[in-house]
Amino acid sequence: MNLPHKKSSAEPRSRQIDGLPELDSDTILTQFNRLMNELLRGKLIRNTFRPWEIELLLDIQMCDLRDGQKRETLRRYQRAVGRQMDKGAGSPMKLSEYLATNRAKRLTTETQATVS
Repeated sequence: MNLPHKKSSAEPRSRQIDGLPELDSDTILTQFNRLMNELLRGKLIRNTFRPWEIELLLDIQMCDLRDGQKRETLRRYQRAVGRQMDKGAGSPMKLSEYLATNRAKRLTTETQATVS
């Protein structure tokens, strides 16, 4: 019996999933924007998601945003991902990465303001 070769977790993952075509960055951005718009409306219309969409949804849930700032944070995140993808990124960053980058920028700015 021949079993399929299992990739080690150290090998980079391709966006090619069994039976699903590899997606270009424009298609991924379009699908990302669709997902974000559904989240911002508060209603997911579909019940089928690509693996990378599920990863993003789980990450967003783990970030545990406060209700008062959730919509605006998600809008800013969506714009940041758009800029990132326009610069050539192959896939959208996670919300947790976006928030960590913003936190680091804020700390750097505050530190520079304190030193001045």
